[in-house]
Amino acid sequence: MIIDSLVVAEKDSVAKAIAKYLAQGSISVKKVYGVKSYWFTRGGRQWVSIGLKGHMMDVDFPEELNKWHSVEPSKLFDAEPILVIREDTISYVRALSRLGASASVVYLALDADSEGEAIAYEAMLVIRNANPRAVFKRVLFSAVTKSDIIEAFNSPTSLNPGLAKRVFTRMILDLTLGAVFTRALTLSVEKTDKNALARGSFLSYGPCQTPVLNLVVQRALERENFKPEKYYTLHIIVNVNGVRVTLNHDGTFKDKQEAERVLSLVRGKARAMVIIANYKEDFIEPPVPLDTIELERRASRFLNIRPKAALDIAEELYRHGYISYPRTETTIYPPTLSLRQILLELTHGEHGDYAKTLLGMSIKPTHGDSNDGAHPPIYPTRGVTRQEILRYFKNEKYWKIYDLVVRHFLATLSPPARVERQKIVVEISGHRFSVDGLKIIDKGYLTIYPFESPSEKVLPRVRVSDELSIVKAWIEERETEPPPYLSESELLRLMKKYGIGTDATMQDHIHTNVIRGYFKIRNKQCIPTPLGKAVISVLSKTGNELIDPLFRSRMEKALMEITSGSLKPDDVLFTFKNEARKIYEKFINRQREVAMELIKALKDSLSKGNKGAGGKAS
Repeated sequence: MIIDSLVVAEKDSVAKAIAKYLAQGSISVKKVYGVKSYWFTRGGRQWVSIGLKGHMMDVDFPEELNKWHSVEPSKLFDAEPILVIREDTISYVRALSRLGASASVVYLALDADSEGEAIAYEAMLVIRNANPRAVFKRVLFSAVTKSDIIEAFNSPTSLNPGLAKRVFTRMILDLTLGAVFTRALTLSVEKTDKNALARGSFLSYGPCQTPVLNLVVQRALERENFKPEKYYTLHIIVNVNGVRVTLNHDGTFKDKQEAERVLSLVRGKARAMVIIANYKEDFIEPPVPLDTIELERRASRFLNIRPKAALDIAEELYRHGYISYPRTETTIYPPTLSLRQILLELTHGEHGDYAKTLLGMSIKPTHGDSNDGAHPPIYPTRGVTRQEILRYFKNEKYWKIYDLVVRHFLATLSPPARVERQKIVVEISGHRFSVDGLKIIDKGYLTIYPFESPSEKVLPRVRVSDELSIVKAWIEERETEPPPYLSESELLRLMKKYGIGTDATMQDHIHTNVIRGYFKIRNKQCIPTPLGKAVISVLSKTGNELIDPLFRSRMEKALMEITSGSLKPDDVLFTFKNEARKIYEKFINRQREVAMELIKALKDSLSKGNKGAGGKAS
């Protein structure tokens, strides 16, 4: 079996597409250790393309350190994790070894981000073990289209070791801190009450997972500690040429008697004098190009699709050539991206008429201020109908995500919406009442992007000094309201602000908390369970840094410096392991107090029908 060039992609669908676009002739499919491989010729030479299933390797502790009850958790701070092959990827490792053994050149066509770089490094380790003479080339592309694939293979680059080192260093830190404090939480409970936890379950801590939980819990505590206060508002209805308009007093009243005093003044007058009459034209600007976090946030807000599901769907759409790579932090279209060519492609799909309209105009795309230097913003790569998406994926959510990506892209190339912002202010006995209105003059981008359409409230025309007859005046008693629970959309925004996780993993940290039983998602809101609150409570008393989003933010900044070469992995590991070690010492000194609080929360959870935490620490 002589292979001139071996292509390694992240998924089977991408490997198949690469073969389709590079082949000069027919393609044959062969299974190697149960893994599909695509054989074809190019330039008279034998090529093979194979897809993986993400990471083939994990970092883990040596077997002797994975005995929870015989190894004191703090010993893990001094342990050196090793790379181990994931059980579910053994067949992929064998297939890579077999195919790579005779390959002269290996094209590492994994996703063009830090995780993809790490997987490319794993693939190189496996193949190099079987074939030390193989030459490795890195292939980077942002869309699974023929033009992008061919261009990428015509201009391969080299592996970026800094990116891979960053990923593996993060994996080691997350493993170490997660394992130490997961074991510490669990064992503290088991030592105090061996029946508190269900057999095989445990209480988990994660360096990203738990700061996310803290954000959710702190908002919930604000709600619980909120004390409502009564206040009073004053309103009038005036007649404007036969149209009744409601205006609100500019202030609120804490004292009911004061509100009633002002009401009596107002009721003593028959007319209100117009002192401000503004009808000003304004513009609502289109959104900036779409990055990962905004895709997840908007899918949650507009489509009621959970962030994790949204990204999973987007990745499938990418792998099948419908949209560009969905893991990106960039909000600026690069000059090399032909926006007109994308519009031409979209004329063949559901949004074709609008795309044709834009092609007849001068295109001035919006832009944000972030550029990850790796990928462009998310954009559609193929114009298709709803029927085609549903026929292929058999799930309405795939169409909704595709439709959102297309509409967002078209919106970024569209003119702003033109509106008239309206305001009427009247005065009665020295008191001002006002009302705001809005009239849409030209929908602009809102024609294709109705998600952001404002509520239209058109006010009648008045002029300063007009006197309007007062139809009614009244008081309303109200109460101040607590802040809402964090929505998933807002939680993602805060995670991005603090740098908790990466654009590709943020939704996973939310999902992990949900499956651990630490908070629930109800009506798009994140609501902590008693167990989730207890975990945050005990950690806030023994190691507040562990739940502080800024701790993770500092960690991520340090990890970024590994890529640039200004910090070495060992320096970052030493710094944060050392900080965690000091926190662990404080934890141990209050172990029984910690255990009692957790046991109480576990019993509360069970009494309410919730299962305890379980699974692998993240």
